[in-house]
Amino acid sequence: MRIAISGSHSLGKSTVVSEWVAAHPGYLREEEPFRALGLFGPYEIKFREASTRLQNGIQMYYNISRIHRYSSMSDDVIFDRAPVDYLAYSQYTANQGTTDIDDAFVASMVPAVMESLDHLDILAFVPKSEAWPVAMEEDGIRPVDHAYRDEVDAIFKEIYRDGRFDVMPREQAPRLIELVGPSEQRQEQLKNAILDLRQCTRPD
Repeated sequence: MRIAISGSHSLGKSTVVSEWVAAHPGYLREEEPFRALGLFGPYEIKFREASTRLQNGIQMYYNISRIHRYSSMSDDVIFDRAPVDYLAYSQYTANQGTTDIDDAFVASMVPAVMESLDHLDILAFVPKSEAWPVAMEEDGIRPVDHAYRDEVDAIFKEIYRDGRFDVMPREQAPRLIELVGPSEQRQEQLKNAILDLRQCTRPD
């Protein structure tokens, strides 16, 4: 099963991935592009109003290239972030008007994102929820900025709930779910989505 965990930062996405892999050792973990390319790689990647086309573009295309390594539902892999994430973060920066990222650049990313999603089986969105607040921690990587997280989360909700950018492929779209609540509940929601999808695709 090819799964991607998506959403704004500091909301528990990496925890979902880590706990899933720990409980299901047959799954491969695909690391977040920022960590692969920036933290542990050769690129300088900035956030918020400092992001550039190069920085967000290489993250998106790295993510897409890794997704294309897995061709069928029988491949058990979980991704920390999805290509959609770079639309949301790029739109945030475009709204600031501070770098070369603008609305036209964001629109140019949409076809590549849409084309890649048919290689995922489950796209799991982790929204910010007032019922289950997640504290922001100083990890030395991402800025501790509640307004930034909230604004990006709002863009994600426009994409996933309101259909902004119309990113879902017309055929073979992934199952879109939301992961909410405490950690154990999120794991159960993901497990149930997999079971349901397997039942739906099982030959009669």
